[in-house]
Order: sequence, then structure tokens, then C-alpha cells
Amino acid sequence: MTWLVVGLGNPGRRYERTRHNIGHLVAAELADRIGARFKAHRDRLSETTQGVIGGQSTVVARSRGYMNESGGPVKSLLGYYDVPAGRLIVIHDELDLEPGSLRVKFGGGDNGHNGLKSIRSAIGTGEYARVRCGIGRPESGQTVFDYVLKPFSKAERAELPLQVVTAADAVQSLIELGLDSTQNAFNR
Repeated sequence: MTWLVVGLGNPGRRYERTRHNIGHLVAAELADRIGARFKAHRDRLSETTQGVIGGQSTVVARSRGYMNESGGPVKSLLGYYDVPAGRLIVIHDELDLEPGSLRVKFGGGDNGHNGLKSIRSAIGTGEYARVRCGIGRPESGQTVFDYVLKPFSKAERAELPLQVVTAADAVQSLIELGLDSTQNAFNR
């Protein structure tokens, strides 16, 4: 049975290196690892690539729409590839984790994340795996909206390659070894 891995973000060059797009960066790392390029999916809502990760057939995707519209593309891909929500892994930015940190979990609430809200609304459940990539909280006086849509700071950019590789490793571990082993290895 196939896995579906979705890296959340916003489309276009304007958002390419923003905190909200860390999911897209991790998806690109996974595509590189399987030696495949993203192509427009037939529904035109997302870009996908397919290959083997952790010995399992895997579709890696990123939406072509905005973060708060992530649910439609995810629902379409789950249906097209006949993947149950329990084999969905969503990679996203997380305000409640320090920059550079990472946590893996299964299920739970949306914690104010518009991409996760959209997915829950579209597929009717929050019971899927999440790779939560820490971006920290904005400084006093800065809105969350402005913060997540700004590029990473210089210090964060220096740590970003390691965070992206580690998140991709966590996805591979989830597929290959399962949730408990992955949480034991990555949730430090």
C-alpha cells in the first residue's frame, strides 16, 4: 500500500524561502532522495513525484495553492492514490517549537495552523502523522501572519539545511520503522 507525504507551503517565488514553506523544502529533499522531479498532478491542484522511501511505495506532494487551501489537494490525492488517512504524513511549520527543532506525532488538533485546519475540514479527520518543524514564535509586536510569511533569519538559514535533512530522515523513519521508533529517535 502507498504512503502519501505532503509538504505544506505557499506557491511561487515570493514565498519560497519563508518559514511557512518549510514543508515544501522537506518535500523537495525527499524528491531529491528518490531521484525524481515534481510534475503537475492531473487535478492541477498539486505537484507530485513517486518513488520508494523506506522500502515502501510513496507519493511526495506539495500543493499548488495557498496554505489555507491545503485540504482540497490532500483530499484529491488521497482519493486518487487510494491512500487511507492513516498513511498520510503532513510536514508543516510549527510555532510552538523552537527554530531548528522537530517533533513527530500522530493525530491531534490544528493548534491554529490554517493548513491543518483545511486538511481536517476536507478529509474529515486529524488522524494522520505530522512532522512538525519548529520555527518559533514572533517577537513582541509582530503578528503571526507577518512572521510566518517572512524569510528565515540569517541564523535560521544557517541551521535550515540540517533541519530539512532531519525532517526528511523522520519521514523516512515513519515509513520504514513506524511511529514509536520514529518518536523515540526524533522527539528529543
